[in-house]
Amino acid sequence: MALPLLAVGTAAAAGYILRSERSRNCTARSKANLGARIVAEVPEGATVIDASTRRLAEIPGARTALERAIHSNARDEWEHVTLERDGAWSIVDAIRDSLPYYNADQGEYNGVYVQYDDRVIVLDAIGWARLEEPIQ
Repeated sequence: MALPLLAVGTAAAAGYILRSERSRNCTARSKANLGARIVAEVPEGATVIDASTRRLAEIPGARTALERAIHSNARDEWEHVTLERDGAWSIVDAIRDSLPYYNADQGEYNGVYVQYDDRVIVLDAIGWARLEEPIQ
């Protein structure tokens, strides 16, 4: 009887160690969704930046979202780029904190207004956390 208890105890301990090790190595990932669309008018009080601005170029996925909006002539729908990686939430913060982010108050679009050739595109980001493992 002692031998089966020893085997069960050893298996439980090994499972606990493996699970603990996996939890330490597995970090929670997050997603950020960047959306862009062409706008006909720039709201009063919104700052328009050039698409070649270095701060904009430093934001992963921003250029891709802008180019998708231009390519598909996105006036009625948002063109999206979803980034899934560690720290993706910081992209949302970067768009809102390091660029002239416009907070709409009268039905306009929230976001960063970007001059891209002869068009103005509004770029915005949302993010959400996603845990790799369920919380127990």
